[in-house]
Amino acid sequence: MHTNRTAYEMIDRATVDRIIDAANIVDVVSEFVTLRKSGANYKGLCPFHNERTPSFYVSPARNICKCFSCGQGGTPVGFLMAHEQMTYPEALRWLAKKYNIEIQERELSNEEKEAESKRESMFIVNEWAADYFEDLLHNHVDGVAIGMQYFRSRGIRDDIIRKFRLGYDLNDRFALPKEAQRKGYQKEFLVSTGLCYERSRSEEDVSRKDEGGLVDRFAGRVIFPWLSISGKVVAFGGRKLDQATKGVQQKYVNSPDSEIYHKEQNLYGIYQAKKAIAKENCVYMVEGYTDVISMHQCGIENVVANSGTALSNHQIRMLHRFTQNIVLLYDGDEAGIHAALRGTDMLLAEGMNVKVLLFPDGDDPDSFARKHTADDFRRYIEEHQTDFIQFKSDVLLKGVTDPIKRSEAINSIIKSISVITDQITRATYITDCAHRLGIHEATLISTMNKMIRNDKEQKAKAVSTPSPTPNSPQSTVNSQLSTVNSQLSTVNSPQSSVEDLLIRMVIRHGEKIVYRDVETEDGGTIDLNVAQYIQIDLNADGLRFRNPLYNQVLEEAVAHSGDEGFVASEFFSRHHDIKVSALAAEMLIDKVQLTKSLQMKEEEDSFRQEVEHLVLDFRFDYVNTHIQTLRQQIAQSASNPERLPQLMGELKKMMDLRNLMAKKLGTSIMT
Repeated sequence: MHTNRTAYEMIDRATVDRIIDAANIVDVVSEFVTLRKSGANYKGLCPFHNERTPSFYVSPARNICKCFSCGQGGTPVGFLMAHEQMTYPEALRWLAKKYNIEIQERELSNEEKEAESKRESMFIVNEWAADYFEDLLHNHVDGVAIGMQYFRSRGIRDDIIRKFRLGYDLNDRFALPKEAQRKGYQKEFLVSTGLCYERSRSEEDVSRKDEGGLVDRFAGRVIFPWLSISGKVVAFGGRKLDQATKGVQQKYVNSPDSEIYHKEQNLYGIYQAKKAIAKENCVYMVEGYTDVISMHQCGIENVVANSGTALSNHQIRMLHRFTQNIVLLYDGDEAGIHAALRGTDMLLAEGMNVKVLLFPDGDDPDSFARKHTADDFRRYIEEHQTDFIQFKSDVLLKGVTDPIKRSEAINSIIKSISVITDQITRATYITDCAHRLGIHEATLISTMNKMIRNDKEQKAKAVSTPSPTPNSPQSTVNSQLSTVNSQLSTVNSPQSSVEDLLIRMVIRHGEKIVYRDVETEDGGTIDLNVAQYIQIDLNADGLRFRNPLYNQVLEEAVAHSGDEGFVASEFFSRHHDIKVSALAAEMLIDKVQLTKSLQMKEEEDSFRQEVEHLVLDFRFDYVNTHIQTLRQQIAQSASNPERLPQLMGELKKMMDLRNLMAKKLGTSIMT
């Protein structure tokens, strides 16, 4: 058996077809992006880059999506692979689970397990661990007596425990690694996920067991799994039980950063909250696991936690896909105030509308939610939340009489306003701030403009920093960017643009007939479609596309032309090669939808003339490229005068051919 056998070959072709047929692009993208109807399409903020004006379009008719700003998009499978960094089989399994399609898979051989990617293996280990912790909580005597008792003491219902996949880990520090390795999970991935760590010498002395030198990181704790936005288990948080926390500084232990988990890029509860966030057009930000869980139990589901870490741009942009309205719900103590102040400016800079609510001393979202209904909780938030100006004013100016300190506080408020990118919003806040603080609006505007200029100057200085050393990481990045730019310039060259148009024609209209009753050598007749005509014309002179993928598409279009019911657009958008389906998505989606009358006109236009013109364009560009090559060879032939007449003759022949083609195209030639 080949060790490089691809994982998706474990899913039979018929099942793959059922999955692709069932996958609805609007359903899939809506799991990650808030979409609004826009004519025949849907649009939303692109999940692949930071933007404030929606340029990400989803076409239900073609079952594809595309961002017209960054160019990212694809089919449902392609979208999942790009957005969630899934492999092809992972994306298929995700869709199969969503649409309740059963996949019969055989047990992996040892060779195939070794061939699985590191990321996929880490996800598999984490998923097993989550099931392991859940099973212990619900079925092990210690899990029920200790772990479940803890959750019940916090008033957490069974349905919420299941919803968040809460679990329990045994006190035995070697039980998990022993069970995992017995199940065949490799030591490498138990360590790389952070579930275990290498045993120290003192721990080796304590135990004579042979568990491969591994110790369970979360032993004796209740477990809070972290789920990605698509529901994959990426990390765990473990809390020491109340009776075990006396004198313990570290109540919580979290998974370390890994290839599949970065704490600054994840939000606890995002998977369970994303639909509610989009529905309510608002998200509540809290600090801890139990805050999220208690609010869900109270009936408020549009809530996430950053779990005590500083809010990051990545987390903000993740939330911005679903809503631009955020309410920070923090404890009223010094730590809560600091957390709210720390995140405000970043949220404003990313275009979020920010409100803040600090709970009274002695309460946090967890305790408050357990004492109130969802309606009471929402009413309290509505009545007590304040905008960031009021919040900063209350925090920074309360009881301040010293002019210097008051000036510093006002400057801090104006600094927050200055990071807002929308000019109208900024002006509105300045007017509001002037009324509240009793300061002339012109003074505040002058101060704000100075801050904006200083910020721009600092950014300009940062951009003009000295070039990195040749072997530095930044140098490597610059080199890669240079390569990408070079490739882009090639793609946008005249030759490539004609190739793009030709292959676009093949993908969109490859099955359409352009010539009827064409005589064959044996005296018969055939009809030629777009794909067949292009291939025959190019093959006559041995011409091929520069892009190998384009050649593959053309060859497959011709090969399947005889298939009953063959439609090129459907065939390629559902293609099993993800590169082909991604290309089809790129070529098929239109940002602007034609009206029915224009569509009918397009149908009536002659495809034959359009295809002929494109093929002629391709030949014309090919000849031009050959002329440039000949001229270079002539310029370099001084050392080989015997070859010069041959090159000159070939150049004249090419130029005559180009002039003839130019007349057909109606193009004037500058020699």
